[in-house]
Amino acid sequence: MNTIPAYSGARISGCWTLRSDGSGGSEGSLDRLLPSVGMGLSPRKRTTSQCKSEPPLLRTSKRTIYTAGRPPWYNEHGTQSKEAFVIGLCGGSASGKTTVARKIIEALDVPWVVLLSMDSFYKVLSPEEQLLAASNDYNFDHPDAFDFDLLTHTLRKLKQGKSVKIPVYDFATHGRQKEWKTVYGASVIIFEGIMSFADKALLQLLDMKIFVETDSDIRLVRRLRRDIMERGRDIEGVIKQYNKFVKPAFEQYIEPTMRLADLVVPRGGGNMVAIDLIVQHVHSQLEERELSVRAALASAHQAQPLPQTLSVLESTPQVRGMHTIIRNKETSRDEFIFYSKRLMRLLIERALSFLPSQVHVVQTPQGEDYEGRSFHGKRITGVSILRAGETMEPALRAVCKDVRIGKILIQTNQDTGEPELHYLRLPKDISEDHVILMDCTVSTGAAAMMAVRVLLDHDVQEDKILLVSLLMAEMGVHSVAYAFPQVQIITTAVDKKVNDVFHIIPGIGNFGDRYFGTDAPPDWSDEDMDEPSY
Repeated sequence: MNTIPAYSGARISGCWTLRSDGSGGSEGSLDRLLPSVGMGLSPRKRTTSQCKSEPPLLRTSKRTIYTAGRPPWYNEHGTQSKEAFVIGLCGGSASGKTTVARKIIEALDVPWVVLLSMDSFYKVLSPEEQLLAASNDYNFDHPDAFDFDLLTHTLRKLKQGKSVKIPVYDFATHGRQKEWKTVYGASVIIFEGIMSFADKALLQLLDMKIFVETDSDIRLVRRLRRDIMERGRDIEGVIKQYNKFVKPAFEQYIEPTMRLADLVVPRGGGNMVAIDLIVQHVHSQLEERELSVRAALASAHQAQPLPQTLSVLESTPQVRGMHTIIRNKETSRDEFIFYSKRLMRLLIERALSFLPSQVHVVQTPQGEDYEGRSFHGKRITGVSILRAGETMEPALRAVCKDVRIGKILIQTNQDTGEPELHYLRLPKDISEDHVILMDCTVSTGAAAMMAVRVLLDHDVQEDKILLVSLLMAEMGVHSVAYAFPQVQIITTAVDKKVNDVFHIIPGIGNFGDRYFGTDAPPDWSDEDMDEPSY
């Protein structure tokens, strides 16, 4: 039996705080964290292992919408300036790691929290290993049972704000299911598993390391109750398995990593004092990472020439005539919709001319060859920035047959003035597509920048993104072009000014309100509202 090395620490309100010193608290001083000694362990009988996120505030049968959005995770240059905060939870089997994780999520009370389970990253077993697992002779609690390369790669990308795919491990077949789960947009990542501290590269990704300590007798009782009541096993078999496999594995591989923890939480999920301390620390870290993007955009790129990546639709009498109609505040809603749709169709046709093409020779009905052009790419995908950008989808569908459509909901936080990501639904394998990003108006460019950043996080190439908008302000053009110089920008007109509340001047008004008929009547005021009764 390996003894736990002495560590210096102080017990504060129900949790241990550990300090790095010469006793071995620093992971950088270890060449190999744990000895690679095999030890047979019984397979676990859970059905599947998945990565789960915090329950949202608003959920339908098909969609999930957060009523609290994700604030910017990038600066005015479009580059990521903050990473997700990663909490690592380690502890023995049935120690209460998942319970602690869920208590932390509940107490944090913020969206965009991801719970990542190490059980998702078990290796796929060979036919020979499948036979060992069926006879309870395969060691599932050895470090070699986990795919640490995939786990480290996935956690690193998730920490960097990238979209990742998480395997779903099926414990009945000891293999990964065909469909993997896509996870994106975490501000806080809670990573839990029995071997969470058993890899140097993995440890470097953890901002906070927590060891959940529970008495061995309690862990045994939990296993007895679970295996007997839920799995129909006899008490003798459970105790034999625990003494032969589970307990030795804990003593050799898991318990020694306690010295690497920043906090040791005794009694698991029942220790609310420790959980409160953890939550306070996470909140302070999130506050330090807050960014102000829109204000930075408003003060940048002044008096600069328009970028070469901007293409403005030729201002023909027809185009100016349609602008005159839709800019007129007296225009009826029916006319506004009709002429907006006409202008959108011209805009989309113009945008398609920027897609790559190649020579394509066809034969005419007269038997003659005709040398033309065809699209040179895998696919075209449209992504609309809700809600106004959705009005441009019919124009795209009218000229691109069977085009795939994605949606991103970005709204301005009324308290901070910053854009926030609330919802996204993107087609699968979008990384290889040419993407037409649609929004009807772009003033400061803050929402457009967030949408482009989302696409880049899903591995869409920057030079394959086309931003199309009916009307843009010079500030928005400069902001997007400066942050993403390879994004092609196409619009029908560019206005020079943005007022103090970030509205385009002279502008077009609130496009979404005018299009959907949700704007307030001209004679409406706050005084017309009934006072709330308490």
